[in-house]
Amino acid sequence: MSTVSIYLNFEHSTEEAFNFYGEVFGSKFVEPGIMRFKDVPMSDDMPPLPEEDKNLVMHVSLPILGGHMLMGSDAPESMGFKVTPGNNVYIMLQPDTREETRALFKVLSEGGTIEQDLQDMFWGDYYGSCRDRFGVQWMFNCSEKTND
Repeated sequence: MSTVSIYLNFEHSTEEAFNFYGEVFGSKFVEPGIMRFKDVPMSDDMPPLPEEDKNLVMHVSLPILGGHMLMGSDAPESMGFKVTPGNNVYIMLQPDTREETRALFKVLSEGGTIEQDLQDMFWGDYYGSCRDRFGVQWMFNCSEKTND
C-alpha cells in the first residue's frame, strides 16, 4: 500500500533526535535500525568519506502516530549538504509501482529542480528526489522490483 512519510535532515544529531522521538512516541526503529554512512558501498565516482562522518546516520525510520513514519538522516557537508532551517524537511512518497513513481516525479519536478534522478539504488529500491516549483522538497522510494 502506498504511504507518505516526513523525512528530516540534521547536521550531526539524527541519532540523538530519533532516540528522543522514540521515547516520546513509545516506538522502536524499523528494522534494520540505524543505517550508517560507513555501510554505504562506495563507488569510484564518490569522494572518500571522512573518518568523522562514517558513523553518522544514513537512514532511520520510526513509526509515530496513525501509521505515519518519521524518517531521517544526517546531512554531512563532506557530501555536499548544507542543512539550514527550511531545507531539512522532505515529504517522502512511497508509491506502490514504478509507473506511479515516475508519473508523480515527472509532475512534481516540472518547473522545479531534480536533485537526484529516479534510479535503482544499492538498498534495492527505486529512488529519486526533487524540489517542486514552489520550493517543497520531495523524495520518492518505490520497492517494486522489475523483471530485468
